[in-house]
Amino acid sequence: MLYSEDDMLMLSGIQHYMFCPRQWALIHIEQQWQENRLTIEGNILHERVNDPTYRQKNGETITLRSISVASKTLGLYGITDAVELHPFVDKKNSITHKRYPGLWSPFPVEYKRGKPKVDERDKVQLAAQVMCLEEMKDIIIPEAALFYFETRQKVVVEINEPLRDLTKKCSKEMHKLMTLGKTPPAVKTKSCRNCSLKDICNPDMFERQQVGQYLKNNLLK
Repeated sequence: MLYSEDDMLMLSGIQHYMFCPRQWALIHIEQQWQENRLTIEGNILHERVNDPTYRQKNGETITLRSISVASKTLGLYGITDAVELHPFVDKKNSITHKRYPGLWSPFPVEYKRGKPKVDERDKVQLAAQVMCLEEMKDIIIPEAALFYFETRQKVVVEINEPLRDLTKKCSKEMHKLMTLGKTPPAVKTKSCRNCSLKDICNPDMFERQQVGQYLKNNLLK
């Protein structure tokens, strides 16, 4: 199945979905949003790396910023933080660039404010970027990386089949919820305390109601 342009969802939302499907639905279906310290810090850090005019050459590696990517197979679109161009290793899976002669192997790098997570939310977002680039360029990208500002650590991630399958599964579930216009019920977990939407979501208050319906019933009369 290929998604139409009208059905495309924001790629960055896949991390929200992995963190909490309800959080994703509140943001992308109900259009609810609220900043907290963590989201503000993340935005500031990303301002430093999301400059589309930025080009950096370090030895034989060239770094490009803010590359637009999309996949009609996943139904996702977005912008990468960085794509490193390495001198090609596999000619079949290399690309050309109009400003840089020769063949290059793309290596996406996603920047994160904190440290490596115990779950796979960051890896799924990275895999989605990779899969978008692969579809656009008709190549295979076996590895990419996550850079964490807190630890100043670059973690190489294998884009293997289990990770690809998880990414496809998340994308499919996101599209299903979007089509239904359905927000999953609130479930209180340890993650709630770090969620920027905890005051809007509030599992104890809203239980199984959508936020929009709650506001309509109780605050907008």
